[in-house]
Amino acid sequence: MVYEPSRVPGASANRDSIAGSRAARGTCAIIPAVVPPASTSDALLRVLIALVAVIVTGQIIARLLAHVRQPPVIGEVIAGILLGPSLIGADVSKWILPPSVAPSLGVIAQIGVVLYMFLVGLELHLGVVRERVREVVGISLSGIVVPFLLGVWLATGLYSRLSPPEVPFLSFSLFMGIAMSVTAFPVLARILADRAMSSTPIGVLALACAAVGDATAWCLLAFVVGVAKARVSAGLWVALGAVTYVAVMLVVIRPLVVRLARRWEGKEVTREAAAVLFIALLASAAATEAIGIHAIFGAFLFGAIVPHDSALTHAMVRQLRDLVTVLLLPAFFAFAGMRTRIDLLSGSDLWLMCGLIIVVATAGKFGGAFLAARLSGYGNRESAILGTLMNTRGLMELIVLNIGLELGVISPTLFTMLVIMALVTTMATSPVLAVLWPCCKGSDRDQTRVRPF
Repeated sequence: MVYEPSRVPGASANRDSIAGSRAARGTCAIIPAVVPPASTSDALLRVLIALVAVIVTGQIIARLLAHVRQPPVIGEVIAGILLGPSLIGADVSKWILPPSVAPSLGVIAQIGVVLYMFLVGLELHLGVVRERVREVVGISLSGIVVPFLLGVWLATGLYSRLSPPEVPFLSFSLFMGIAMSVTAFPVLARILADRAMSSTPIGVLALACAAVGDATAWCLLAFVVGVAKARVSAGLWVALGAVTYVAVMLVVIRPLVVRLARRWEGKEVTREAAAVLFIALLASAAATEAIGIHAIFGAFLFGAIVPHDSALTHAMVRQLRDLVTVLLLPAFFAFAGMRTRIDLLSGSDLWLMCGLIIVVATAGKFGGAFLAARLSGYGNRESAILGTLMNTRGLMELIVLNIGLELGVISPTLFTMLVIMALVTTMATSPVLAVLWPCCKGSDRDQTRVRPF
């Protein structure tokens, strides 16, 4: 997604309306987006310094948090916030992450997220979903619907205080519902691997539910983006374009990709095959960006149609994982850190709102998954494990929040609150799981098939 200052809250197109309503909505402070142009060499130097700073800081914090069983993404997110203006001060932050690097850093961040979502799609195991379709669909949908409805309800109380000027309540409430509903599938997978739960029945079920839930959340987000970016008539064209795109990908492109993957089975994947895959990936991302539903959807869907167990998939994951997670995603965390303004939460009432958001997000995601698991016949502890795992948000939530901030659907203050919510709910997963998993590990149900249907 090309970085456009006019699409970022605080840009010149929105400055007058935001300033005019700040008295009524004092929490909607703006983050400057228009900066003097820098020379190419100076901009490159600044970007390189920013990347070095956020990678080093992220690695240090991730290593420290590893002692309390936190996934690396938590350390990297905290590093981005730490280097932003909220904690180390505006003067120091401007030297490490000056506003002039925002456009360049934004482009790198978007490319990193596109490639990351491609990897998420590649690792989406649709076979697991088909094997346990009844339980997976029930638990994942309950884990989406309940927090979504609670998010819409919460929006009714937050709209007058935390929505940007001239944002319709429909767009604001729908986005709040999405923000409450997201589960971080990759972070969840990492937590399960760290605790040796990936191959257990409860772990497999959790992964499948997270995959279906994330796919559903992305579809809902695509709809919300269409509503937020367009009028009704234009929104219909966006919806029509999205449906056409998905149909073409599944009916026309998928058989071609499957044929390409079979061609390279048992062989070393060549540069030509990788080039074809990258061209198709970028074309898919560009298509969804042109339609109006963000490039990450195209990257994710293209990754999902590549056969999960093919040599092509294994080669792409092996070649891209470290490049994306170690080099490119830190740019995204730095970009998010520049936008996270904890200093905007200056009053006790705002911190109470932030606490309410955390409580509602946890209750909705945990409660929805727990209730559905109990109705499916699982015990209290196993249902609590599923609810705890579904409450993991991490990087996926940050991607969603940055989309909302770029579209102007949420204010910088609400963006900060939701970032804090994502951190708290994700960090709570490992400690709670450490209490629940040893108790459930030896149960009869866990040693057998997840549940016959």
